[in-house]
Formats: sequence, C-alpha cells, structure tokens
Amino acid sequence: MLYWLSAWSDGGDFFNLFRYITFRSGGAFMTALIFGFIFGRPLINVLRRKQGKGQPIREDGPESHFAKSGTPTMGGLLIVGACLFSTLLWARLDNPFVWMVMFVTCAFGLIGFADDYAKVSKQNVNGVSGRVRLGLGFLIAAIAAYWATIFHPEPLQYQLALPYFKNTLINLGVFFIPFAMFVIVGAANSVNLTDGLDGLAIMPVMIAAGALGIIAYAVGRVDFTEYLDVHYVPGTGEMIVFVASLCGGGLGFLWYNAPPAAVFMGDTGSLALGGALGAIAVASKHEIVLGIIGGLFVVEALSVIIQVFYFKRTGKRVFLMAPIHHHYEKKGWSEPQIVIRFWIIALILAMIGLATLKIR
Repeated sequence: MLYWLSAWSDGGDFFNLFRYITFRSGGAFMTALIFGFIFGRPLINVLRRKQGKGQPIREDGPESHFAKSGTPTMGGLLIVGACLFSTLLWARLDNPFVWMVMFVTCAFGLIGFADDYAKVSKQNVNGVSGRVRLGLGFLIAAIAAYWATIFHPEPLQYQLALPYFKNTLINLGVFFIPFAMFVIVGAANSVNLTDGLDGLAIMPVMIAAGALGIIAYAVGRVDFTEYLDVHYVPGTGEMIVFVASLCGGGLGFLWYNAPPAAVFMGDTGSLALGGALGAIAVASKHEIVLGIIGGLFVVEALSVIIQVFYFKRTGKRVFLMAPIHHHYEKKGWSEPQIVIRFWIIALILAMIGLATLKIR
C-alpha cells in the first residue's frame, strides 16, 4: 500500500524510497516485529481466558510436557496477523505472487484454527480429522498451484527446474499441478509435525523463509538471473516483503514462545507458515530446493512416516518416539539442547540450499 506513495516522488525525495524493495522489506520487518510486541501479551491474555485449560497434552508424550499444562495455544494468530498486516502495508498489491502466498497462509491458518479450536473445546488431542485437513489442504494447494502457473512466464509453465544444473527443465505437463500441491501440503504438515517444543519450529521457519526470500528476490531480477544462470520469474522479488513480514512477526512471537513458552503456536501457526514456505517455493520455481532448505522439516516428517510404517509391519518402533525431536527427549537430551541444535541444523541446510544459486 505504501508503495503508491512513490507516485508522488520526482526521483530525489523521501517518497522515492518506497520504490525500493529493500527499503520496504526493512519497513515490513520492523512493522511486523512491533505488531508482535504490541499485541502479543494482550492476545495471550485473551487466549488464556477463553481456553481455560489451554492446549491438551498427549498422555503418551514425554513426562516433562505435563508441566506445560494450561499453556494457551493458537499463538499463530499473532504471527499471521503481523505478517498479513505488514505485507498489506508495505508490499506492491498489484503483484499476483504476493496475493497467492497470502491466500495460502490465510487458508491453511484457518484449517489450523479449526483444528486448535476443536482440541481446546473438547480438551482432546484429536481435532479435525486428518482426512478433512488433507482434503482442504489439497484443495487450497490446487488453487495456489494453478494461480502460480498462470503467472509464470510461458517457457517455465508446467516445468520443474532442477538445482545444480544450468538451464535444465523437466516438462511435467498437467502433472506439475499435483506435484506443486504435494509441495505445499507437504511443507505445511512437515512444519506442523516439527512444532513440538518451545521455540523449535519458529526459528527454522524464519531461517527457511529468509533463504527462500533471497532466492525469490534473485530470480525476480534479470541481472541476478543472468549472473547466477537461474531462470527468471518476473514478480517474485516482491515476495521478499512478505518474507520480511513473516520473520518480523515470527521474532515477535518467539519473544513469548521462548522456553518456558507463554503461548504455543498451535496448528494455526504451523500449518499457515508451512503452507507459506511451500507457496514461495512453487512461485519461485525452487520446489526441490525447498526440500534442502527445509530439510529439518523433511526429517521430522519422515521420522513419523517410518515409525508408523515399521510399527504396522512389525509391531516394533524405530524411534523411541516420533517425531524425531521426541526421540531425543526420550534419550535424555534437554529441551534447550534439542531446540538450539535443531536451529543450527536448519541454518546449515539453508546455507546449502542457497549455494544452489551459484553451484551449477
């Protein structure tokens, strides 16, 4: 919205700053961060009054988690609210990719909100059924995948770009849509599975979003794409404003989610943020790179898949408990040890993912 102030500029005054993505990204970050600090405590107070006993705790979970009983959930409302408010304020609202990512974030956030509400109101760890969640998720992802495709340049439509290879595209044809749907839904649910300890999910999400934001900015500039030998996707650079908003809102949320957490993100936040990561990757034609940058989320999801598959076949467990962060809790690692080490892994994977821009 503030971008339109640049129309008043003659090229040499303050309003000219609003033409620059970097300036607007900085403004978006600070706006979302301040939003989080201002509304964080009032939101927590409201959630505590409305929810009473807070988020239900799994009876088969680590014993240390019972001490968290009574902690309110749905803290993702703070992140999503800060992110959307700041993006609407600072981004160019004539950019289709910005709207696509905001649509995915809101829609998955609503699914998560319904799930959190069901859990809190019934005081049961079982919320909305998995089939309903997946069905709605795939519907949202199908809309987003088609949305992104029609705004991709014609040579890139329905194409899968491979990292580390110059000018290599695989024509998936109509199968690109279900592939992109899998990327978005997979990212949403992987982040959801990672959100199990205080501060565990939000920092890796910000790290992954930051890396994807850099990639989106790079592939949205002709000069950068020529130098890096990556495919040019006009308009994706504007998504870095959304990413900056997400990181600012995420940092504001982490202030209250740091151990011991005053509020949990809940499915409201984890599904929304994971969906956003998937949407950014699809829009910027870096779906496979998301698997590298978000490798921590992939491992968390795989640990659950492996555990369930192996247990159904043999009646035995591969891990002491899944997702894998609970496995390390069972092994005696303290919560801060797990969280900080997983943050380090997330940062390393993000650097490896960013390296795909030049190693070709």
